[in-house]
Amino acid sequence: MKTPSARLPLVLVLVAMWTTCPKAHATQGPLYVATSETADALSLAANGHVLPLCVAANDYAGVTRAAGDLAADFGRVTGAKPELRCPSSLGSQDLILAGTIGHSEVIDRLIRSRKIDVDAIRGKWEATLTQVVDHPMPGIRRALVIAGSDKRGTIFGIYDLSAQIGVSPWYWWADVPPWHHDALYVQRGRWISAEPAVKYRGIFLNDEAPALTEWVNATYGGYNHRFYEHVFELLLRLHANYLWPAMWNSAFNEDDPMNPKLADEYGIVMGTSHHEPMIRAQQEWKRHGTGEWNYAANAAELKDFWTKGIERNANYESTITIGMRGDGDKPMSETDDVALLEEIVADQRKIIADHATPTLKSDPQVWALYKEVQGYYEKGMRVPDDVTLLWCDDNWGNIRRLPTPAERQRPGGAGIYYHFDYVGGPRSYKWLATYPLPKVWEQMNLALHYGADRIWIVNVGDLKPMEMPIEFFLDLARDPAHLNQDQIASWTQSWAANAFGPEHASEIADLLAKYTKYNGRRKPEQLEPETWSLLRDHEADSVEADWKALVAKAQAINEEIPEPRRAAYFELVLHPIEASATVNELYIAAGRNHLYATQGRSSANQEAKEALQLFDQDAAITNAYNQELLNGRWNHMMDQTHIGYTFWNEPPLNSMPAVHYVQPAPAPRMGVAAEGSAFALTANVGTLTLPGFDSLNQQVRDIDIFNMGSGSFSYTATSDAPWVRLSSSSGTVADQQRISVSIDWAAVSSGNNNATIHIAQQKGDGYDVRIHALKPEGVTRSSLQGFIEADGAVSINAEHTTRRENAGDKNAMHWELLPDYGETLSAMTLFPVDASGGEDPTHSAKLDYRIWFTDSGNFDAQFILAPTLNFVPGSGLRFAVSIDNAAPQIVDALAHNTDEDWAKAVSDGVRRVSLPLAIGATGYHTLSIYAVDPGLVLEKIVLARSSDRPSRLGIAAPPSYLGLPESFHSEAPSLPDNSTSPSKLSSQP
Repeated sequence: MKTPSARLPLVLVLVAMWTTCPKAHATQGPLYVATSETADALSLAANGHVLPLCVAANDYAGVTRAAGDLAADFGRVTGAKPELRCPSSLGSQDLILAGTIGHSEVIDRLIRSRKIDVDAIRGKWEATLTQVVDHPMPGIRRALVIAGSDKRGTIFGIYDLSAQIGVSPWYWWADVPPWHHDALYVQRGRWISAEPAVKYRGIFLNDEAPALTEWVNATYGGYNHRFYEHVFELLLRLHANYLWPAMWNSAFNEDDPMNPKLADEYGIVMGTSHHEPMIRAQQEWKRHGTGEWNYAANAAELKDFWTKGIERNANYESTITIGMRGDGDKPMSETDDVALLEEIVADQRKIIADHATPTLKSDPQVWALYKEVQGYYEKGMRVPDDVTLLWCDDNWGNIRRLPTPAERQRPGGAGIYYHFDYVGGPRSYKWLATYPLPKVWEQMNLALHYGADRIWIVNVGDLKPMEMPIEFFLDLARDPAHLNQDQIASWTQSWAANAFGPEHASEIADLLAKYTKYNGRRKPEQLEPETWSLLRDHEADSVEADWKALVAKAQAINEEIPEPRRAAYFELVLHPIEASATVNELYIAAGRNHLYATQGRSSANQEAKEALQLFDQDAAITNAYNQELLNGRWNHMMDQTHIGYTFWNEPPLNSMPAVHYVQPAPAPRMGVAAEGSAFALTANVGTLTLPGFDSLNQQVRDIDIFNMGSGSFSYTATSDAPWVRLSSSSGTVADQQRISVSIDWAAVSSGNNNATIHIAQQKGDGYDVRIHALKPEGVTRSSLQGFIEADGAVSINAEHTTRRENAGDKNAMHWELLPDYGETLSAMTLFPVDASGGEDPTHSAKLDYRIWFTDSGNFDAQFILAPTLNFVPGSGLRFAVSIDNAAPQIVDALAHNTDEDWAKAVSDGVRRVSLPLAIGATGYHTLSIYAVDPGLVLEKIVLARSSDRPSRLGIAAPPSYLGLPESFHSEAPSLPDNSTSPSKLSSQP
């Protein structure tokens, strides 16, 4: 409905070019608004005055409404709101004009008089022209004109100006204050915002109880239009156009008839989820359905139910889900077959055709190939070519299937249903953001290049706290040309600067990248006390230190953030970091408690106390968000339980991990534990062996001296070799003390060296810890070229190649870096992502890694890959491996891909693929990895001598979760390279 008194102009154009601009958010392309005046600039606001805004009376109601938001935004930024009126009441002055081609008499007049040329956007989908125009009409000196190719083109242009002047799309949803400016100017220019890369781009509010639902009920009394208006506005400010509404216990169209009406007026295309056909919510069948949700047995009732849905929404812009799953988003029965589903689709399409309105004729029909439904397609089921095939990920961020070249020719096109949130196995994850942006980019970039660009819909759970990944996903859908893998870090920095200013933008961006990266290593819901190794590679200590450093930095920046921005900073940065860190520290404390109790350490009781304090701290952090933040504005938004999972679904309440208590002996009593083994010496029996030392990696190993009783005792620590360095040779222990062991390599002879450390309690037992130190002949830290294998293993981050060799043609498949991807440093992947794989890798692109082996014999080569799926029909996910240019051996990463294999891969965040390799002699060898199939993402390589570690450690601990840290390596040698220069490898112990 149009409101004649509320008129305003605007349409977005992203291609501005003024560098002296105000804070802007959610803008892609150059900025065209500045806060300082230059020659010939058009003043939008100055001296308490803002230019009037004009939207023609015959334009869309949604354009008029958006113009009202822009007027309010000018007030938020400058303190002065513009008048909403058109030229008939103006004298000779400047103004802002916004309107839609063919629906705005003002814009159409400018086109006829050739004041603006709209050929570049006419007939396009959601495109915008923004231009400063001289003398656009009688009585007007100059105008900033925003012309949209269609309704949303204009609306997006309006909201782009809002972002340009300093209003964040998250001003309401994340309490990001607008930036204040006394004056705003636009330089003379013309900017085009082209069609978005993905036609329908939006979010799915799902798995929305308890958090979002409880907040909505408390704030609005249910999922009514007062709630959804804020969702609609957010989507439009993010230049999105599509929504699947909350549906667990609500029905969008039925609960409030204003919901669909306002969605259409705002310009939001409504859809229903993958298991809710014909614009009808699951809850509507529960409320009104008669008989079974079974087409074979109850077709007449289902047809009537679906017909009413089509009739009700016939004039509202929608996508229409077709097909059928079992009731409650479950598979249909095993007896349902392809023929029945094809009959269902045919009958649904007939209902649509029989009730055709102009809107229904243009509404996309969507078949979601979710879970087992993809299997029906693979068995031969087909739908008409004008139906959009909505391919899905595996609910864990890995796309299952993408269109073949033939499928890309279908007029209905294809799309992707993606997840930032999920309820299901192996475990539900609903609490915080757990997908690093590089992961999202890598998968959705595949979708773009394989033609899945008709619809992108992402399950965002409760909406909060997914603010940053939501915006990234939608920005990528809109304009991927401005967001490649090398621009993710700068995007994050810009996002931080827009919300909090440039002073700390780089640091905040780093915090956000690390927080999501750390959560991506293992989702909080999947943590266990034994997740992070307490025995191998100092892993638990390192993980704990990572989180503590992140918290300290986030808290320090919080003290420097201006007070008006601290609420937003808490929501977007500080809370998720503190909350994630606390849960990780809690499980580590519980893990230490378990280990220490098993070893007989009296300090197990202190770790139990620490775990309980962290459990209470988690509750306090939740309370700070729900109750204390802005006087409870977001109460319930952090109600999601996240501690104490025992199976796939969430616990009813947060449940602290079990801890154990010990009864200390009445007198002090010494025990000794060594890194690498869960076994501890607690009686005068046996010895321990530390993991090996070598002169290139120059490891530091740990021995713990602990008390099993009350009181304290004195100890001494000595070695029978002068080259063994101990951080402490004597001391007093009340609870426990750690001795660091290192080697004086200048005093060590070449070859293998053995020594024993003797630790004795005063007037008590003494224990021996053996060590082995290797100083290999023929190589030193300064002479090494490549990596060093020692103590039976070498660990390599995939980025650190000796050489990268292409296959000749610059357009052929080649390796490229994915910065900050994965669990550790980065990853290497193959471009073009839609290249054809080959059976003969001999002449394909390869990665070379030069390694000095101190051992020979049989090794297990483990390749740590992203858990990508074989999204190309008929192919695997293959690569090839060779040593020293031997014939490459093809490896299929998915050769073993049972349900259990998949569950482990997505839980771990990586897939580990092993291959036996034989090393014939010590010295330099080159490991080569060849490209075979696109989509492969290689993060890390570990070569370990077969059955090495158990023999050295006696009772060996399992491998650490993240695996062996990267081995010492040096700058690669100058080997020929026909693609890129050898990567410069940093020397690190």
